[in-house]
Amino acid sequence: MTAVTVRVPAKVNLQLAVGPAREDGYHDLVNVFHAVSVFDEVTVTAREPGSAPGEIILRVTGETGSGPTRVPDDTSNLAVRAAAVLAHETGAGTPITIDLHKNIPVAGGMAGGSADAAATLVACDTLWKTGMAQQDLLDLAARLGSDVAFPLLGRTALGTGRGEVLEPLPCGGGLHWVFALAEGGLSTGEVFRAYDRLRPDAPQPQCDPALVAALASGDAAAVGAALDNDLQRAAVSLRPELSHTLAVGEEAGALGTLVSGSGPTCAFLAADERDAQRIAARLLEAGRCARTITAYGDVPGASVVS
Repeated sequence: MTAVTVRVPAKVNLQLAVGPAREDGYHDLVNVFHAVSVFDEVTVTAREPGSAPGEIILRVTGETGSGPTRVPDDTSNLAVRAAAVLAHETGAGTPITIDLHKNIPVAGGMAGGSADAAATLVACDTLWKTGMAQQDLLDLAARLGSDVAFPLLGRTALGTGRGEVLEPLPCGGGLHWVFALAEGGLSTGEVFRAYDRLRPDAPQPQCDPALVAALASGDAAAVGAALDNDLQRAAVSLRPELSHTLAVGEEAGALGTLVSGSGPTCAFLAADERDAQRIAARLLEAGRCARTITAYGDVPGASVVS
């Protein structure tokens, strides 16, 4: 085996409840993660004999972003860090090239960087034949970042702690989505700092039982009514135009609307695939976003495809 390709999904947070800032700078979170059919592909290829020991070369194509939100192609990239961590833990690392082909929006609140790191863990584990148990991969993922563990599982899951403690949740029916992409991105750190200013009295986060029940029953309308993101107000304070994007989707009849994660991508739950296409067209007609993506969920996590 000389190369492994892994496909990994984006996520949308159906609920993101954020507690007050902790002494370590993090926040206690309750996340209901939902994997959707917007995929990055990560290919890890063994380099020729004679390459420098442990050398990792990264190449990025597709939706790479621009300016301050451009995907880094050096050792700061989370995918490179994932390969390095796995090599250090197992002693199995060999020189590799990592090719990221990106479709997940960059800095869009859909965890594209975290997804790439998760996919790299799976690809390197397969290429190097390290035989890591899934729980061990999940533990490594949690060390890399709060959102890295979920793309390993995919589907729908409740995340607690910093979001890295995961419990799968049943999703009784397919959900159809429209994602309205904004020009440029939003810094997650900046959004959390705005949240701290706006909610100094934030309570401890709690999972919404109505959302969990709606997911289990496959009731899309009830899921839409329960969508909630504590970071939405902070994201809109930094990008006020997002309120207009959300309003257009609501007026178009979306079952539910919210900013995805830390934004600036806005998510709209539709009744079915045809309804999603209609809402997407309305958003484009209104000129309230750069482009739209339609998708469905939930879908599996990082999976080897070749």
